[in-house]
Amino acid sequence: MRLSELSGKEIVDLERAERMGVLGHADLEIDENDGRIHNLIIPTGKWSAFKRSQQEVRVSWKRIKKVGQDMIIFDLSHHDDE
Repeated sequence: MRLSELSGKEIVDLERAERMGVLGHADLEIDENDGRIHNLIIPTGKWSAFKRSQQEVRVSWKRIKKVGQDMIIFDLSHHDDE
């Protein structure tokens, strides 16, 4: 799959059954040496009247369960050895 094909897909947390964002608003952490994706970095910032509170959720690519036509599903609930 090409990186351009990932853009625009919804990112969904399987455990909470919650939409976390859209790839394009999220970042990918890519290894400079081999080009592999290590993490998905999803901003979770909230806007208030005066400022923006920026936080993020980092999801290891190993936690991605399925990349479908419209969405990327990840699961953080299992803590098995990988």
